[in-house]
Amino acid sequence: MVVQKQFIESFTGMWSHGARALVRRGGALRHLQPACSCLTPPASAPSILPLATPVVSSFPNFYTHSLLCNNRFSTATASESDYHSIIKDDEKVKGPSDTMEFQAETRMLLDIVARSLYSDKEVFVRELISNASDALEKLRYISLSDGEEKASHESVDRPLEIHIATDKPNRILTIQDTGIGMTKDELVSNIGTIARSGSKAFLEKLKDRSPDNSSMSSIIGQFGVGFYSAFMVADKVEVFTKSSKSDSPGLKWSSDGSGTYQIQEADGVQFGSKIVIHLKMDCREFSDDKIIQGIIRKYSNFVGSPIFLNGQKANSIQPIWLMDPKEVTPEQHTEFYRFVGNAFDIPRFTLHYKTDAPLTIRSVLYFPEGKPGLFEMSRDADVGVALYTRKVLIKSKADNILPKWLRFVKGVVDSEDIPLNLSRELLQNSALIRKLRTVLTNRILRYLHEQSTKNPVEFDLFYRDYGMFLKEGIVTNENQLEKEEIGKLLRFESSLKEEGKKISIPEYCSRLKEGQKDIYYLAAPNRTLAESSPYFEALKKQQLEVLFCYEPYDELVIMQLRSFDNHDLTSVEKQMRRDTSSDENTIIDGDNSLVKEEVDELIPWLKKCLPGKVFGVKITNKLDNHPCVVTVEEMAAARHFIRTQSHQFPEENRYSVLQPQLEINPKHPVIKKLHKISKSDPELATLVAEQLFSNAMVAAGLVEDPRSILVNMNQLLTRALEKH
Repeated sequence: MVVQKQFIESFTGMWSHGARALVRRGGALRHLQPACSCLTPPASAPSILPLATPVVSSFPNFYTHSLLCNNRFSTATASESDYHSIIKDDEKVKGPSDTMEFQAETRMLLDIVARSLYSDKEVFVRELISNASDALEKLRYISLSDGEEKASHESVDRPLEIHIATDKPNRILTIQDTGIGMTKDELVSNIGTIARSGSKAFLEKLKDRSPDNSSMSSIIGQFGVGFYSAFMVADKVEVFTKSSKSDSPGLKWSSDGSGTYQIQEADGVQFGSKIVIHLKMDCREFSDDKIIQGIIRKYSNFVGSPIFLNGQKANSIQPIWLMDPKEVTPEQHTEFYRFVGNAFDIPRFTLHYKTDAPLTIRSVLYFPEGKPGLFEMSRDADVGVALYTRKVLIKSKADNILPKWLRFVKGVVDSEDIPLNLSRELLQNSALIRKLRTVLTNRILRYLHEQSTKNPVEFDLFYRDYGMFLKEGIVTNENQLEKEEIGKLLRFESSLKEEGKKISIPEYCSRLKEGQKDIYYLAAPNRTLAESSPYFEALKKQQLEVLFCYEPYDELVIMQLRSFDNHDLTSVEKQMRRDTSSDENTIIDGDNSLVKEEVDELIPWLKKCLPGKVFGVKITNKLDNHPCVVTVEEMAAARHFIRTQSHQFPEENRYSVLQPQLEINPKHPVIKKLHKISKSDPELATLVAEQLFSNAMVAAGLVEDPRSILVNMNQLLTRALEKH
């Protein structure tokens, strides 16, 4: 019983210390884990203490519940085996405190930096983690160097880590690193002076030594204001730091952001820096480990050193865009794609792109396998590419590094050359941003073109789901060269290929006939209507290939594309109108056609019969199966006008804008019969002429509502049935 009494007293003392730590550290109790070994009684007295339960039950209910529920005191688990924390409360100040004012700055400047510079309060976590990462990278550089510099620092081979602890009851957030730490002079110059970047000064120092040094590309800091973002959420900030330089004392820096700060020596300070943030009441959510975990995942998941939150590693996903593309497996790409794209499918294509000229770019871009969602179809949807600088998130939806039409692309772009504003949140509008946008867009287009050649089946599936985004890129683009690059990816059915087989515009150009300068296309709802179109007859007789465009917006896309590889894109209707190889002097005399005298009688009669509707009547020998067609100067633009604006004009004004020309086929039975009844039955002939013109307008796609022709059609049918 003596041994048992000693053990209980020992445990009670340990628990009292742990309970106090529980209040300070929000119940984490994690740094006390090694002390749990004292729960095991000495080997010499196993029979005296048969069970631990009676010992536990002798404590107050709160402690009993904590012991039973907290897995830190239970049997070792997988999560417990991963537990690791260095955060302790062992610092003790000593000696007098020096009170100083922020150098060369005013209270107003501190207020601007701390309260007005950043759009979201949560970014203070990103800024402080970035500062900690810089401190680790500086120590890494020192540890890899040789000579006096390394010899002048202590314990440079220690693990490089960032630790974060939350204390929700006391509204405290602690961020600690094992980095290079700071001396008193560095505290005054780096933290005591607003907008002075210690990281930037460190880099400039390295450049003076070695202009070609690239080993410090992981240094993040630029402006020297990130630390002060803590005052957005803090009533008070304390910094405990100890420099790695030999014989450096431990120091405590503290300030409430009012314009002054205090520096005091302290014992028990570990190498590196620890920032203790006493949160404001309205910012207490930042002492919640789930909130901090989400912020780490959002902004700092890819920081080069491990981050531990309450003893558990918080950043586990690798920044694969910095890895060698050959070393990344498809499974890693799938996992990363789902992480950055918040998706559940797998990437259809993956572009792992690195370049150092004209800009330093490290990126991985994904093209989804799943169909686009409703919100992605809208131009108001966000671009899916996240922007990083040195593995730190700058903008999760960077809408100005890729054009809007590429919003379906997911992934990450990391560039050290990106110019940022002071808060590192918004991109400065500069020539570098435009160049980055151009480089990425051109690389994506080149990659998709490569895939269309190497992997045509997969590309066709991609085009089926995302082709409309490519077409949007042509419509919204002002650069003709970029339009033609996108144009290489377009796919259309061809009059020379079987139904369902699509070809590219470059493939069409490779089969141009000798002397053919234009690329011909025909807009129609489906292939049946395209092949039966009167406009297709003429080019079919000449055995010219025609691209069939089935989507309503295809015609607008081709209008915007205009040309490809110095070949104009011409509608078959426009080609028919401008082809003057057939005119009044090429009439075929005989039983199969009207003679010239009959044509000369019919044309004026048609003009008189259709006043205000036709602005010209001529004959054509390009038709075989159709009695007539209507042509306008720019048929594609005319159809677009009818769909979008014609409702704003009266019917007579529409014809004035369109100025349609009626071309008749003198060999067609209807036209020959029309000439006869124009004299014998003018009323019936007028109904026939009006119906022929209406039919031609419908075939041309120039009638907004085809129901408007039903009245005339019914009258014609009535006259036709009068004799029966």
